[in-house]
Amino acid sequence: MTDPSADSSGPRPPAPRDGWRRTLARLPVHMFRAGLGPLFRGRLLLLVHTGHTSGQPRRTAVEVVESATVDGRLSWTVASGSGPGADWYRDLRRTPQATVQIGRRFHAVTATELPAREGGELMVRCAPRRPRLARRLCAHLGFTVDGSAEGRRDAGESIAFVRLTEGAPVGGGDR
Repeated sequence: MTDPSADSSGPRPPAPRDGWRRTLARLPVHMFRAGLGPLFRGRLLLLVHTGHTSGQPRRTAVEVVESATVDGRLSWTVASGSGPGADWYRDLRRTPQATVQIGRRFHAVTATELPAREGGELMVRCAPRRPRLARRLCAHLGFTVDGSAEGRRDAGESIAFVRLTEGAPVGGGDR
């Protein structure tokens, strides 16, 4: 997976949020903790993960791009709107075991990075169902997409996607 921030001519992850923007971005975390998770109707989940430097539990609300059942196990695919440098993304790379809260239910999950090609196919598949999400995500990360399947595929191949699958990893899960 390539780091979009490494290429100065291409799309770049947005600057970190500060001040009121950070407060507003953290609002869903507080809403989940207050028992208001069902208001998000499965479009957001609360990710409880282990900090990569502190080792302490961290909580981040992320938007669900796709949910599915794979081999009888629930899975949710999320995108890093801040690119692969986002703290929660780096945390999951270091410690892929986490917990997600959907509504009021909690699920132990294992995180897996999606390969670029699979990310591209995901964007092609999901953009027609959730066009607003696809447009916002692409615009936020600096991608110009013309609405074609090829344009969506190209953008999706550069977006950092993570699949959160319920239960223990298949095949031992060593990274």
